[in-house]
Amino acid sequence: MNSTPSPLAIIGSGPAGLTAAIYAARAKLNPVLFAGIEFGGQLMGTTVVENYPGFPEGVDGPELMQRMIKQAENFGTEIVYQFVRAVDFKSRPFKLKTDESERLAHAVIVAVGSSPRRLGLDAENKFWGRGISTCATCDAAFFKDKTVAVIGGGDSAMEEASFLTRFAKQVYIIHRGDRFRAGPIMQDRVLNHPQVKILWNTQVTDILGDKTVNALKLVDTQTQSESELAVDGMFLAIGHVPNTGFLKDQVELDPKGYIKVFDRSRTSVEGVFVAGDVEDWVYQQAITAAGDGCKAALEAQKWLEKEAH
Repeated sequence: MNSTPSPLAIIGSGPAGLTAAIYAARAKLNPVLFAGIEFGGQLMGTTVVENYPGFPEGVDGPELMQRMIKQAENFGTEIVYQFVRAVDFKSRPFKLKTDESERLAHAVIVAVGSSPRRLGLDAENKFWGRGISTCATCDAAFFKDKTVAVIGGGDSAMEEASFLTRFAKQVYIIHRGDRFRAGPIMQDRVLNHPQVKILWNTQVTDILGDKTVNALKLVDTQTQSESELAVDGMFLAIGHVPNTGFLKDQVELDPKGYIKVFDRSRTSVEGVFVAGDVEDWVYQQAITAAGDGCKAALEAQKWLEKEAH
């Protein structure tokens, strides 16, 4: 164990964590950032990002994250490519444990994000970012005049389908039940839209294609009859899972498992701050996560300065 505590530790290497690192490093806080092995967050699984400011021609998700990592390093961030498996926020300095080491920190920013809920099909890995998306706001423009399917039945699925009708010529909503969970207004937007067709009592059992998605295998949940649906893409809208399993009993979580924010970026534990999708289940955009990272770093800086006096 490194017995000398770092002023600030950041857990997570997506836009929230890396932005926090950039701000903290420029403030001479000498942050250590735990990036994990599969660093970069959800943008590492995307292709072209067209809605992040400063890139008029778009930028590949992995390239954007590599640029953020380089920027954080340039200002003095120590990046550790290990997963934080457990923390001890019960006393200070805080303890962060990985498989290889244990580190101490006076303050912590948690920016571990969330993971899109998947269907559990083997083909999802093959086509992730190659026809499978979890964000219409991010990727709808790639499906102009094409046919897409949205999986889900809640408000998120209705929002995704509505947004996709601006680009796609045909939008299918595939729902395993016979009624939506979404609110009445959200349902009306899709049920009365000429470009949207609903496939009730239907589940996706496989995803077909060569390099990209070109069809879905379906099963009727009532009759068990099977069919195929030709599509150019599939949007998952069945929710996200916050990556907070290692934080059990360490910070207060809401009923969905997201970290609760009590005052700006502050959590239930003094000296522990939060940023990005691990507390934001509404917007879940790279730019909002980056903004959260900025705020968390500034709040951590103020708190550390106060503690030092």
